[in-house]
Order: sequence, then structure tokens, then C-alpha cells
Amino acid sequence: MYLRESKQRRADGSTVSYLQLAENVWSPERRRSETHVVYNCGRADDPAVVERLRKLAASILRRCSPEEIVGAGNGDLRLVCAWPYGEAYVLQALWQRLGIDQVIPTQAQSRHLGFDVERALFAMVANRACAPCSKLYCWEQWHKEEVHIPGTQGLSLQHLYRAMDFLEANKEPIEREIFHRVADLLNLDVEVLFYDTTSLHFEIDLDDEGVGAEDLVHGSKAAGAKAYRAPRKRGLSKNGRGDAPQIVVGMAVTREGFPVRHWVFPGNTVDVSTVAQVKRDLRDWQLTRCLFVGDAGMVSAANFKALAAGGGKYLMCMPLRRGDALTQQVLSRAGRYRTVNQRLQIKEVVIGDGERRLRYVVCFNPEEAQRQQAHRRHLLDHLDAELAAMGDAAQDVQSKRVAALRSSSRWGKYLTLGDKGLQLDAKAIKAAEHYDGKFLVHGNDDTLSAEDMALGYKQMIRVEQAWRDMKSTLDMRPVFHWAPHRIHAHVAITVLSLLLERTVEHACADTWRNVSDRLRRIQLAQLLSPHGTVWQVTDP
Repeated sequence: MYLRESKQRRADGSTVSYLQLAENVWSPERRRSETHVVYNCGRADDPAVVERLRKLAASILRRCSPEEIVGAGNGDLRLVCAWPYGEAYVLQALWQRLGIDQVIPTQAQSRHLGFDVERALFAMVANRACAPCSKLYCWEQWHKEEVHIPGTQGLSLQHLYRAMDFLEANKEPIEREIFHRVADLLNLDVEVLFYDTTSLHFEIDLDDEGVGAEDLVHGSKAAGAKAYRAPRKRGLSKNGRGDAPQIVVGMAVTREGFPVRHWVFPGNTVDVSTVAQVKRDLRDWQLTRCLFVGDAGMVSAANFKALAAGGGKYLMCMPLRRGDALTQQVLSRAGRYRTVNQRLQIKEVVIGDGERRLRYVVCFNPEEAQRQQAHRRHLLDHLDAELAAMGDAAQDVQSKRVAALRSSSRWGKYLTLGDKGLQLDAKAIKAAEHYDGKFLVHGNDDTLSAEDMALGYKQMIRVEQAWRDMKSTLDMRPVFHWAPHRIHAHVAITVLSLLLERTVEHACADTWRNVSDRLRRIQLAQLLSPHGTVWQVTDP
């Protein structure tokens, strides 16, 4: 029995096809096989007929094993390859939903690049989110063999590097347009921006020297010549790699953790000197009422003046330093703490009168205070044992062991030189206990209550989480580029990956690591048959 198609030509010259279930039956009288129509299904162009036949075929296949179904074609259906597809599919859908696939071609429409720059950038962004590796590996292995990305089959390695150059040359308008689209689509709260910096080290020995005037963005003349200051310098490392040259990366994020914009500074840049440029660059972004939230490393009189210019509002964590006049004045002010929650108690302190008054909020975390006290007791026990083991040697102030203990960042602050040589400093220990579990927040926005100021600063964890994800999940380091504009582009690609990752986490209320583990089970299979290629996706 088989499905038969018969055609009839009408008077107007048109042809109509009919589908029939038929079988061949041997006729003893005519001594030949004759075709008998078992059932007339109807016209071939009728959707209802096609749907009935599909249901019939499905009911028949349920009676067959998978091996019998595949073997029925005598090898005509052949599996060519299967790729992980779930992660790339979701990232592609978000890439389109956020409008990034439209922003990049719009910026590139005046350029004759000769390749699809949007597809090249998406391949590198998706690679950074799914399997972080070098651009060479991304081209050689990842998008050609390990994952299937539509539209990237014709790309070569030089296309990826040229796409990076294009991204760096047009980074500011691309970032601005993407952020406004994302803010409108996801209804983000852009009234509060959290800003912080981190360091990114390189596995090289020597710093970059001078201004790289010859380090230009390669490409067509339309890109323009753009010089960069050589960024790889030795400076204060935030990841314990002070022995290696580094760059400083700054980033502003929203309350939900979505990246707004990023900056790349030379490695010897001090955090406090970056605020003025950040304020200047965000001035034209139309962020309505914007509250700038920064860490203690951003505190300076010049930064307060720059942030307050034009009616700007800021919220800063003030460093608590022993012996500092401001610290003593604020912490010694009388008043009771008000309980906000189990881990936060606050006390508001106002210094001065009139328009020049300064508002501070002293925040106290009882659980953190207990943790710091237990940690100090543990250190002092070890220090007591060390001093007891040294014996009379502790009186030799010129010995190497005494010098090492005094210069130690861990133990030196609790030691002093007395009549009996090196000994514990009781005053320093008691003073340290006064700061346990406390931090100080300062702001110039009178519309914020003391609770809002304390809770607003505690949300700085959003930008800290962004740095952790960029350095661990997205593997922003190590960086294999040496040209300044390629280094900048590498950071920009990582930030785009962070944006897609945050969008997934915001929608699923789960981490990207957990979501990607589930998505990785979805496979895309390529099957070959005599009638062409069939692409089949496994059911999620």
C-alpha cells in the first residue's frame, strides 16, 4: 500500500492533483498487477488533507522501532553531525530582541567592509558567554565545528579582527543606542548608577611606553585615525598581581546589574581620577535624575565638586581611618542606632548648618562585627604564640623577624615597640574594635532618607558581581592581544556578553551557569537524504 498522486487537466489548462491510498493487486485473469484505489484522500493542495495524512503517518510510525524507521530507507537518511544548539539559540534570540542585530548594521551601513560584521561580533560575544577562548580558537574550532551559528560559515579569522576594530571605532554610539533600547524594553531603573573599577593584568614583563600614536584603528578611511594611550602599566593591582603590567577597567551598572557603559584606563590610573571623565561621558546620555554611587576609592574633594556640578547627586562610601578628623567627629557623635533589618543598623549624622551642611549615615552590621572580632582573636592568638616562640629575640629590634612582623599588613597594626621589645599594642587593638562592622555613607541628595542611603550603597554588590562574572564565567582574562585598540575591543565584547547574561538571569531568576547547563543538552542535528538536507533540533 502506498500514497498515490493523480493529476487531472481541466478545460482552462490548469492541473489539479489528488492524493489516494492505493495498492497493487495481482489479477489472475489478466496475469498482471493492477492498481486498486483504497481511499480517496482529496486534493493535494488542501491543508486539511495534508494534516490528516500526517496524523496517519505518525500513527503508523508508532508501531515501528527507531531502528526500523531509519533502516527503512536503505541508508538514504544519514546523520552528518550534531552541535550544541540551546545556548547559541537563546543568545541569538536575545541579540535580536534587544535590537543589537539592528544597531550594528546601522553603524556599519556607510562602510564597505565586505563581510557581515554583525555576524562576526555575535560569534565572538556568544563564544565569550558559552566557551571563553581566544579569537583564533573561536574561528578555528568553536563556530565551525563545536557549535552551529547561522550566517558565520563564510567568515575568516581576519574578519573577526576587523569586526573588533569596527566595534572599538564605533563603541560610544553603539553602547549608547543599545543601552537606550535595553532600558526601554526591560523598563530598567536608570535613576541609580553604580560605578566601580577593577584591574586586568597581562602575562608580560615590560610596560607599554609612551603614547601609541601609531596604534591606529585599522580599516577603511571612514573609521578615521584614532590614537590610544598605551594602557599596560604597573599600578595598584586589585587581584594580587602587582608584579605584572595591567589596565584599569571602569564600569557603570544599573540597580538590576545591567551594564550601562565601560571605560578602559592605563594600568597606573588611580580610581579617584576616573570619576570626572565618567561624569562627563554620561552627561549627554539623557539619564534623567541620576544618582552616582561609588566606593571609598572614589572619594576626593574634586570628585564631590564634579559630581555635584549641574545639580548632580552622588552617594559615596567614606573611608574610616583611625586618627582621621572626620572619622572621629562622625563616630563620636551621640545618638542611637535604628534597626533597618537583621544585618543593618543606622545612625544619621549632620555636620554643619544651612546649604553647606554634610549628611553622613553610620551603618553597623552586628553579624559582620562578630565575624571581624572572631577573626582578630584568631590573629592575636597566633601572634601571641609567635612572640612567645621568639622569646628574647623579640627585644632585638634590628632582627629580620622583628622587622618582618612590624611591616606585615596582617600583624603589624597590632604590634608596637615597648620597653621589653616587640609586644602587642593594647591601644591599637581597642581602637580596632571601635570600627568593627561599621561603614560610613555620605550623600548630597536630601530627598533620600538615611535608610535609602544605606541600602542604596549596599547595592554596590551589583557591580562587584559583574566583575566576578566577567573574570570567572566570561573569562575576561587572560588577554592575548597587545595592540591597544584590540584590548579595548576585547573588553567591549566581554561587556556585551555580560549584557546578554544579565538578561537571561533577569528573565529566569537563575544564574547563567545553571541555565547554560540545561540549554547545552539541546542539540542541532544535520541529516542527509536523497531529497536534501534536514535540520532537526532535539526537544527541550
